[in-house]
Amino acid sequence: MSKDFRQAALDYHAKPVPGKISMELTKPAETQAELALAYSPGVAEPCREIAEDPNAAYLYTGKGNLVAVISNGTAVLGLGNLGALASKPVMEGKALLFKRFAGINSVDIEVSTENTESFIETVANIADTFGGINLEDIKAPECFEIEAELSRRCTIPIFHDDQHGTAIVTAAGMINALEIQGKRLEDAVITCLGAGAAAIACMRLLVSMGARRENIFMLDRRGVIYAGREGVNAYKQEFVNNTDKRSLSDAVRGADVFVGLSGADLLSADMLLSMADRPIVFACSNPDPEIRPELAHSVRDDLIMATGRSDYPNQVNNVLGFPFIFRGALDVRASAINEEMKIAAVKALGDLAREPVPAAVLQACGETELSFGPRYIIPKPVDPRLLQRIAPAVARAAVDSGVARIPYPDGYAPGAL
Repeated sequence: MSKDFRQAALDYHAKPVPGKISMELTKPAETQAELALAYSPGVAEPCREIAEDPNAAYLYTGKGNLVAVISNGTAVLGLGNLGALASKPVMEGKALLFKRFAGINSVDIEVSTENTESFIETVANIADTFGGINLEDIKAPECFEIEAELSRRCTIPIFHDDQHGTAIVTAAGMINALEIQGKRLEDAVITCLGAGAAAIACMRLLVSMGARRENIFMLDRRGVIYAGREGVNAYKQEFVNNTDKRSLSDAVRGADVFVGLSGADLLSADMLLSMADRPIVFACSNPDPEIRPELAHSVRDDLIMATGRSDYPNQVNNVLGFPFIFRGALDVRASAINEEMKIAAVKALGDLAREPVPAAVLQACGETELSFGPRYIIPKPVDPRLLQRIAPAVARAAVDSGVARIPYPDGYAPGAL
């Protein structure tokens, strides 16, 4: 990172006022009569209605369009355990993205504890304030227990974006890449370098969509997770493989797909050369991928590659998913974001990449041409059609799977309810 960019980033967050989000009023509050309606005595009337019927909170308060972004700062971006307060700029940034891309009001909450039970108790006790909760930057394996327990205890969607947002965008791009390469998910041999929250969620979702567990080779810092290996936690146990492969070199040889959610420069040119014909590489470590695209393309001309970076084609970017997934969930008052809703988001996102790209998107991306193919397997984050495609698909899946509290609205327009 250059000195100039670092200063620009600091200035952006500090000026003209500190931070990236603020509050705004949705009702007039200028006259004595308006104040009487806004607070005492008028506010007593909606309070009584909500006490009688909790669902009335969606009618008389901002609950239905409000998401909390909550972290304890134990896994901040690629920076590690910085603590709750230091995670606040990231959580504010997530709130900014909710508003910018899906019109969702969002507040950040940083919980200063690494104790799992204490964190769960804190979040569960405030959950009814919100229409949904986005968990963020919580280290594994605690994040799995936290999300599962909060989902059990709360009646609103609980979504750990580091897991499911990454998985949804990865799956959409992966299915498209496999089609372009003339391969099927059901047959693909997949090497996954990384065994944290994002990696496990990615592989879980791919299995839900047809990948075979026996074709998945997952590696952590100690190598391949194989049957009989000691010290493998319950979450990694899902991807134990009965294999004699032990190293990354072993696991990637002959593989159709490499998914990297680990660290920089861990996939060598020789390893890439050993992969199957027409390989797919998702090198998603940020800011430095597992293999540089320039190197990868210099040794394989039959490659489709994606990274987590915006300065290369095929960016795996969570903003392609979470704002629109929450938009659809909120609009039908969903009690959860379930597997059906995730798969609906995958399909809607993947299908959009197959459509002609509007001129405005090309201009915003500095491109003269984009079409479905090796350099364009997932849409760009600035594509305004994302909201109109993903949110309705998610809302429909919520209704069809029984987690919506209201029917699918006639003439549904995302965010208009």
